[in-house]
Amino acid sequence: MYRSRLGTDLSDITLDYVSSINDDSEIAFYDILGSQAHSLMLFQNDIITKNDAKKILSALENMKKESFDSSSGAEDIHELIESLVIKKAGMASGGKMHTARSRNDQVVLDIRMKIRDDINIICNCLLDTIESLVSVAKNHQKTIMPLYTHLQQAQAGLFSHYLLAHADALSRDFERLYGTFNRVNQSPLGAGPVGGTSIPIDRQSTAKMLGFDGVVENSIDATSTRDFVAEYVAMISILMTNLSKISEDFVIWSTSEFSFIELADEFTSPSSVMPQKKNPDILELTRGKTAEVIGNLTAILTTIKGLASGYGRDLQQIKSSIWSTSKISISALLILKSILLTLKVNEKQMKKTTESSNLIALDIAEKLVKEGIPFRVTHKISGVLVQLAHQSKKPISKLTSLDIKKSVSGTNVDPKIVSNIISSTTVVSSLKDRKSYGSSGYDEQKRMISDRIHKINQYRTDITKRENSINSSIESLKKDIDEIIDK
Repeated sequence: MYRSRLGTDLSDITLDYVSSINDDSEIAFYDILGSQAHSLMLFQNDIITKNDAKKILSALENMKKESFDSSSGAEDIHELIESLVIKKAGMASGGKMHTARSRNDQVVLDIRMKIRDDINIICNCLLDTIESLVSVAKNHQKTIMPLYTHLQQAQAGLFSHYLLAHADALSRDFERLYGTFNRVNQSPLGAGPVGGTSIPIDRQSTAKMLGFDGVVENSIDATSTRDFVAEYVAMISILMTNLSKISEDFVIWSTSEFSFIELADEFTSPSSVMPQKKNPDILELTRGKTAEVIGNLTAILTTIKGLASGYGRDLQQIKSSIWSTSKISISALLILKSILLTLKVNEKQMKKTTESSNLIALDIAEKLVKEGIPFRVTHKISGVLVQLAHQSKKPISKLTSLDIKKSVSGTNVDPKIVSNIISSTTVVSSLKDRKSYGSSGYDEQKRMISDRIHKINQYRTDITKRENSINSSIESLKKDIDEIIDK
């Protein structure tokens, strides 16, 4: 159809090689919307007649209810839709739809509309998952567990504190995506192939019709730049990395060696040969799919970096990476939310592991600091206490007075002070004493949970306003179209 200058059609093997029709199904609806807005603008600016506009808009409106034949012989969805409009409306009218527009600005318009909708969907899924984390945290404000560094038991903590850490990481993912939306939601329509058009179009008008915040001003930038795609996929890559981290923790904690948690049956798989097994396959897939998303980002960046200024067909290849990224992240968030809401927490095992691990060592050191002893001295004393506890295979609280005297050897510290501190220090007292902002202290959990609930509500208000703004513009466009069609 677009081969006016060329004498022959593409061969079947070439058409198969260049065609993106299967990938384009994701943006068919957006292409129709964009074509409707463009055609309406052409009419409003006296570039096409009302009769032409009516025929084009009617044909496009009817297409919203149709499915597209991927074996049509079209190179892409844009060519297919235009050919169908011409077939329905006639060449005299339908052939005018593409006036003052290029496939270059048309394609990137559709991609921007698709990504902005995906961002809103993912943001809502993110809020649901964050809310689930906070909800489970609220129920486990007194569930004691060991916290880790280097996969080694480090400090006594609370399960609520752990969950809120992930909620905060996902909140930053939300904020990054929310900010990315602003750069995505700019209309490239009307930029033409690369250098604009001599036809007196109104780019701001089509942008407003389609719910964009503004236009990508420079026509070269509008048609050939895909930094917004890279930014979007990069933000999702960070999100997936955070989801992978949670998945890894849950995989480890669901093992018999830990037995901290148990996943619901619907989120596990049995072994094909070992009947006793309950494999965390779903979480493992999240780790694997994270690698796929990072691979998508790598593919996109590699494609973009090899292009000169101006449009190149190479950009066609990044579309499938975008759709794949969106689908994976939405599914992963929905899965994690469901896992969280069905999670069984073995509170007794968590507490038992914590109490048997000498995790009060730092607390003892800090209490000695409050007695005026330098921290490096208290750190050495606590270290000796831990060493003696390991050697005797008993907790610090069961060490003898002789052991305590050994711990202060070479210092001026009264062993009675150490003994009194040890006898008054437990995992529970340690958590009650934690007062630092953002710590695992009991009081801090209440404050942080309350703050997170407030933040989630504010996020929901913000995303709803944004969705309503787009929907209002599209509804207004639909009314204008119906008015022309019905008259």
